[in-house]
This record gives sequence, C-alpha cells and structure tokens, in this order.
Amino acid sequence: MTINEFIEKLQNYHGENVFNPWNEFDVSCDIGERAPIIRSENLRRYLELRPNPKYLFIAEALGYQGGHFSGIAITSERILLGEHPDVDPKTVLGDWQYERTSDVNSPMLNRTQKLKGFNEPTDTVVWNAIASHGLKTFECVLWNIFPFHPHQEGKLLTNRTPNTAELDIGVEYAKDLLEMYPGMKIIAIGANAAKTLKRYGFACEEVRHPSMGGANKFREQVNEILK
Repeated sequence: MTINEFIEKLQNYHGENVFNPWNEFDVSCDIGERAPIIRSENLRRYLELRPNPKYLFIAEALGYQGGHFSGIAITSERILLGEHPDVDPKTVLGDWQYERTSDVNSPMLNRTQKLKGFNEPTDTVVWNAIASHGLKTFECVLWNIFPFHPHQEGKLLTNRTPNTAELDIGVEYAKDLLEMYPGMKIIAIGANAAKTLKRYGFACEEVRHPSMGGANKFREQVNEILK
C-alpha cells in the first residue's frame, strides 16, 4: 500500500459521532472546505518524511485538541503553527507551508485558541520525550488505534472512548501502517492502548499515558525503552 492509497482509505471512512479530519469539515469551527485538504496534505507530508521509522508510538484515539485540526496523530495545531515554545514545527513537517484549519472567527474557540490554535498537553509531552533522547523525530511515527476523532453526540469539541466496533475498524489501519513500515517497535501510550493492541495480537511495550499526572512516569518509561 502506498501513502496515497493509505490516505484515500482513511478519507473513505464515515462513522456515527466520529469526525474524519481528512474528509470532513465542520462549519462551526473549521475554516471551510479547504480544511480536510490541508489536514490530508499534512499527513501525507508527515509520512513521506519518515520512510524508515524505528518506533511506532500509538495511543487509543484522535482527540479534538490534537489531530482533529492538525491531521496528524498526537500533534496539536499549535505545534504546527509555531506557537508552542517547546516544539519546533520543522521537527514534524520540515520546511512546509504551515496552515491552520480552525476558524479564528468561530465562537466555539476561546481567545487563546483563536490566537494560537488548539493545544493538547499530551502531544507536547510526547514530542518533548522524543526530542530529549536525541532521537530523530523522523525515526518515529505517532498514531492512534482508532485514527479518527470519536466525540459525544452533538458535541464536536469533546472526546469519547472508541467502542469495540470502532477499534475493530481502526486496528485495520494500524495493520496497514505496519505493512507500509515493517519492523517498527510498537510503544503503546496508556493501558487502554496496550490492552487493545495485545488483544489483536500486537507485541508492544507499554508506557504510562501522560495525562492526569502521568507525564513524569511517561518520560521515565520512554527513557528506559529508548536508552
């Protein structure tokens, strides 16, 4: 499977109470019809820059503060816009035309989101952990078992846990990714991700999820794996 075929497969998915960032746009908070095009090009560029990755960091599902607007797993819009003090956007997409997809005029965004884009603290911790090892970011791929954004009914800017049926669907994309980039060591972010991957027969290392006070433990465990 090529990168273009992989992205096309992602674009073809539609699910109830699920936002597909590479195919859909929301009139309430997206810039318009160009939004999914920008996000698709971001993902294409991201994968093209990583032809021989060594590690696959994989969490459970896409979040509204992260890949929903960036098009890249575990990566916030704020990072791509160069508005994050700790992460250089060039470590994500190199020399690139960085554009936002959230609408600065949307009443759904708060003042900081309008100025700097959406931010997901977990994304920052993960990118910093990778950088702190001197590990080249192009040697890592970040992904989610369910690569789309599951949200509560009628509430786009919320997150919900993907159900079993969604994980059954999502894991097929993870298999595609591993076939495209064979030999990656899988690092599951959080117990839920690890449990799901093992249920589907994937061997993986498990690290603590950075959220809810887990950032330090996450860093320690990543240090142990990557040393």
